[in-house]
Amino acid sequence: MDTEQLSEKILTGDRRALARAITLVESGREDHRAKAGELLSKLAKHKRQSLRIGLSGTPGVGKSTFIESFGMLLTSLGLRVAVLAVDPSSARSGGSILGDKTRMERLSREKNAFIRPSPSQSHLGGVARRSREAVALCEAAGFDVVLIETVGVGQSETVVAEMSDLFLLLLAPAGGDELQGVKRGIMEMADLILVNKADGALKPVATRTCADYAGALRLLRKRPQDPEDFPKALMVSAVEEHGLEQAWEEMQALTAWRKENGHWERRRADQSCYWFDQEVRQALLARLHTAGAQAAMAELSGQVAAGALTPAAAAEQMLQDHLKG
Repeated sequence: MDTEQLSEKILTGDRRALARAITLVESGREDHRAKAGELLSKLAKHKRQSLRIGLSGTPGVGKSTFIESFGMLLTSLGLRVAVLAVDPSSARSGGSILGDKTRMERLSREKNAFIRPSPSQSHLGGVARRSREAVALCEAAGFDVVLIETVGVGQSETVVAEMSDLFLLLLAPAGGDELQGVKRGIMEMADLILVNKADGALKPVATRTCADYAGALRLLRKRPQDPEDFPKALMVSAVEEHGLEQAWEEMQALTAWRKENGHWERRRADQSCYWFDQEVRQALLARLHTAGAQAAMAELSGQVAAGALTPAAAAEQMLQDHLKG
């Protein structure tokens, strides 16, 4: 199937074509990268947009359970939902379990939902390297909401904020006090903090945790893209499906305010510039993986080890010889 046929099928919402396209953009082969670029350029002309929601949280906080319950709520409202879940890859074998469809059994059977797990490979920041392009494909396929679930590695997991319109941080009850809440990094990126598992014996603990984080959020510097009372901390129960409707209402209110005040388009423009910068950096790094560059690196490394060159001088020589032009 050529890119013209593939783009036509994606625009009609063909799920199989969408899955094939995501496989194409995730491929590292040079010919596949060229086709992927051509496909994305064709689809970009249609300017379709979804609400992109990034979701992060520590492992075991219930991200998959929350996404399934939240996704079922959205589909019950007549919305089409795509879930892009990133699974950690083994540092030894490079493999991933990719078990998100198994964990989201109800949502995977829903005709208005699409779930695609992807390996993180060696990419840092909690997302796969081509997650942004997969989001663009889901937008072109006509999904109303795209949920991006990260690996769940902690406070460095902020790259997802550069590809989403709203960033949700899921926390467990007793997940930290106010001092934990004011930590920089992932906390100040969040638009909504959701304290999950607010049910049963954990509900009183969840209430205290939510209050702690609400207090911590008031100590953070005000962001220009937020109306009054945002960011917020809310309690939800993915198992009992409590608090999900309120969370969705808050997301809609925040989205509407940002669109009315010009922050939506400005943020998307800034994100495009960020990814342009990242693509340039990745292309430059790719030049170091050619056979000639690897041989030069080995030779210079030997000179550095022998003390004939300083690391800085060797690096400068390497850059001049292989990253110029």
